Amino acid sequence: MDRTRTSPSGSGLDGAGSFEQRTLRTVTLRLLPFLFILYIFNVLDRTNVGIAALEMNSDLNFSSVTFGVGAGIFFLGYALFEVPSNLILARVGARRWIARIMISWGLIASAMTLVRTPTHFYILRFLLGAAEAGFFPGIIYYLSQWYPEWRRAIATSRFMIAIPLAAAIGGPLGGALLGLRGSWQLSGWQWLFLIEGLPSLALGFVALAYLQDSPETARWLSPEQRVWLSECIRAQPDGTAVNSGLPALRALAHPMLWLLTLPYFLALTVWYGYVFWAPLVVRDGLHSSNAMIGWIIGGIAVLSAAAMIVAGASSDQRGERCLHAAFGIGLAGVGFIGAAFISQPQLRVAALGLVSVGAAAFLVPFWCLPTLSFRGSTAAVAIAFVSSVGSIGGFVGPSLVGALKSASGGNRQAFIVLAASAFAASGLCAALSRSPAFAGRPPAALGR
Repeated sequence: MDRTRTSPSGSGLDGAGSFEQRTLRTVTLRLLPFLFILYIFNVLDRTNVGIAALEMNSDLNFSSVTFGVGAGIFFLGYALFEVPSNLILARVGARRWIARIMISWGLIASAMTLVRTPTHFYILRFLLGAAEAGFFPGIIYYLSQWYPEWRRAIATSRFMIAIPLAAAIGGPLGGALLGLRGSWQLSGWQWLFLIEGLPSLALGFVALAYLQDSPETARWLSPEQRVWLSECIRAQPDGTAVNSGLPALRALAHPMLWLLTLPYFLALTVWYGYVFWAPLVVRDGLHSSNAMIGWIIGGIAVLSAAAMIVAGASSDQRGERCLHAAFGIGLAGVGFIGAAFISQPQLRVAALGLVSVGAAAFLVPFWCLPTLSFRGSTAAVAIAFVSSVGSIGGFVGPSLVGALKSASGGNRQAFIVLAASAFAASGLCAALSRSPAFAGRPPAALGR
């Protein structure tokens, strides 16, 4: 039997029936829980500054503009080193490079306890971005080496739910850590950075021993499973994919790459405009304690994680990516419109929660698109480039909110601009669905 041409159409990733299902289930149980834990700490260490701001801004006399620029400057360092990082990963292997990324970011995340001035804040946030560069696109590329395209959205969703669940964990945990204020003469925000940064350092050394670079070297798979999975990955649908023999950097001139990059840039402008400012908006609207704010942000994050799982399963079942992504980010735009114009505090916070749910639903189907268009080391560069340029939206979003909030004295103008960005991203994703590369295909055909 030619196993590379079979797929369990309509069945779950973890089904235990066929050889193919058992193989993918083994891969899932071995890789996804560990990658999920790594990503939890990755997201915590880049976004915990939002919870820290509840105390840090007043302790250090940071203005809205200072905080917005410092929160966002992370993404400038991130963007500069994304493509070089993924090129190195493709050369030296994921195991060693992911371990290096984690060890360096853990050290810098913990060093955030030393911030005293805006300059310290800017420098350490920039260095944190440079250290983390390549982790997320590296994992997306890594998953493409372990999962056939027809099961990639489900696998990606199970990894990417770390984004909202990091907030579900980080919100309550951050609120609790702020309560350590005064212990050992450290502020609560200093405890937050220290305690959430050190596990990343330790996990980097674990990754070095635990991960394998490809199915060919995975001794926890049987010889037959290694052969089948390797052949299945190589026998991906041709579509309009860029030839993997093309020099990797030539991908940067491919029009499809730029068509993918723009909606992602807009979507991250929206997402990080929410992430870094939501705790402060909730505090100002509900006048809640730090602990309660953490639980509210955490509750929204749990709903967002559920949206990711549903979006991933629906996208794989229907063999469609673009319209799923368009719906998700469009929902985020509706949420920001509600947050801009609803005056009742509880309903306003609920509308803000819709932003998180919609953005989460966007991410999973969107990140299946680059590997439909690019292959091999070219895919590594393409994924990193989309992530790199898109990450600049992580600078624009928080900085934009800070600047408009400072100028107008409120959030309405910023939320309207972020809603417009979300709707523009939605329209671009819908337009991409007309491309032959991304045309919807029945699920049974996706494994061929």
